Amino acid sequence: MSEIADSAELTVGQTLRRGFQLSPEMARGLTITLALAVVAAAGRVVVPLTIQTVIDDGILSEHGPQAGVVARTLLVAALAMLSAAACSALVNIRLVRRTEAGLATLRVKAFRHVHDLATLTQNTERRGSLVSRVTNDVDTISMFVQWGGIMLLVASLQIVVSTVIMTFFSWQLTLVVWAAYVPLWLIVRNGQRPVSRRFAQVRERVGHMLGTISEAVVGAETVSAYGIQRRTAGRIEAAVEETRVVQGRALVLVSTIFSAGTLMVNLALAIVIVVGAWLGVAGNISAGQVVAFLFLVQLFGGPVQMATEVLNEMQNALAGWRRVIAVVDAPIEVADAADASDSPRGSAAVSFRDVRFSYPDGPEVLHGISFDLPARSKVAVVGETGSGKTTVAKLVTRLIDPSSGQVLLDGADLRELTLASLRHRVVLVPQEGFLFAGTILDNAAYGLRGERSASEAEALVQAAFETLGLADWLADLPQGLLTEVGQRGEALSAGERQLVAIARAYLAEPDLLVLDEATSAVDPATEVRIARALDSLTTGRSTITIAHRLSTAEASDLVMVIDQGNLCEFGPHHELVGAGGVYSKMHAAWVAQTR
Repeated sequence: MSEIADSAELTVGQTLRRGFQLSPEMARGLTITLALAVVAAAGRVVVPLTIQTVIDDGILSEHGPQAGVVARTLLVAALAMLSAAACSALVNIRLVRRTEAGLATLRVKAFRHVHDLATLTQNTERRGSLVSRVTNDVDTISMFVQWGGIMLLVASLQIVVSTVIMTFFSWQLTLVVWAAYVPLWLIVRNGQRPVSRRFAQVRERVGHMLGTISEAVVGAETVSAYGIQRRTAGRIEAAVEETRVVQGRALVLVSTIFSAGTLMVNLALAIVIVVGAWLGVAGNISAGQVVAFLFLVQLFGGPVQMATEVLNEMQNALAGWRRVIAVVDAPIEVADAADASDSPRGSAAVSFRDVRFSYPDGPEVLHGISFDLPARSKVAVVGETGSGKTTVAKLVTRLIDPSSGQVLLDGADLRELTLASLRHRVVLVPQEGFLFAGTILDNAAYGLRGERSASEAEALVQAAFETLGLADWLADLPQGLLTEVGQRGEALSAGERQLVAIARAYLAEPDLLVLDEATSAVDPATEVRIARALDSLTTGRSTITIAHRLSTAEASDLVMVIDQGNLCEFGPHHELVGAGGVYSKMHAAWVAQTR
């Protein structure tokens, strides 16, 4: 099993390259966008150039004030500024459109990859934190590219253009300006690594905080039932406080760098005024050029000063980008082999051949078990809690792969079959039927294979409930099939959710059913309905039931007894009861409890 890492070892360049690979839409048309950005940046120097021309050639001309020169200069400047503004708007529009398209692709890829990950890999992360990676973290990328990215692009070009114009006016003053900003460049450069580390911690703590809050919201009923509101609130407050502290440290560091930028801007202006006056007196620079130079220093210094704020957003976005990349790049451990073939529909006989399995960083939980389950037989798997029953179910459905040995379906190793065909043939009905927000019809129809029209799907779902003997239950509901089940099916009871899950499994028409028997307390009428529906569901199909009640084992064709990871007994119920082994003792204890 591979844990989902943070990919913190990726450099800025590696992160951007991998990010653009995953979201190619963001790089499309980038050449045109850059060209427009160059024009937009050039528009920023129109004002200083206009001022220099108006002062030197218009107002202080050797031939006296030249109104025509001033008018023509202002007209050209206005047209240039309008063109630059239009280009700037186009840059924004193009970046926003490309960014949203690229990030939509990234979200889809991330969510799809999450579903492809092995169950064990998913379980390394709290659900709220995992959702945070593909929602909140992607939002940080969006905010940076659409705001900081534009700022960074235009500001970089603005620095280049300003430097060129300043050099044209006075190479001496240009050197002075660059010399004044060298310390700031060094501060920003050396500050990137610690800022990156701190914002990586921020993204991690935000994910932890959202996970804690998500658990508290989902488990609100349990929190109220046990009166642990104060304890739960304490956990949330602690998570919020940890996030605040980490984010505060990151922002303090960024603010320190920002203050240094402000100091350098003011220092550069002061030096330019002093040196510019000295050069003016010496006749090396005109009055208009000095005034224009002051504007150019502002244009040069503004992006440098803003770089600290952009750095804030960039490091936050990079930290989020790395976390999303880590999800997408997490290896898929249960996947189709290169030469995998489809599993043909059939009777579904299951065999284990010396199967061993160990959970990550844990001891072996299945110790070389082997058995053959005949096709179309009903098999109950029994054993103490933690004996390995659920692991057997996960192996049969290929939610996990064995550490060694083989799991066979109709003689073919599951690893040699495509997952798509396996999911069509083998269906797991978990202990607690999970329902999505929507109607009973919506949830049951998830079992249908292939595209169906709305009317056809409704007819098939209705027929399934009737076949399973659930038409009377359905008729008692306020809106029948159109009854809303609520979030996670919470508008229905646990037993009713199980009924919908059974109907969904029936509509999937599997060859092999793996049932994790529900142990939730249900009313007698619902229990009878579940038993009747399961009987209809399993008729004529191979069925493996993780049995928590031995009445299920009594009604099965075969019973498998798992004891501490070993298959200790296997055979019909009546034979095992009389064998005097583990199952016989379990059955006797169960009978004694039910009297």
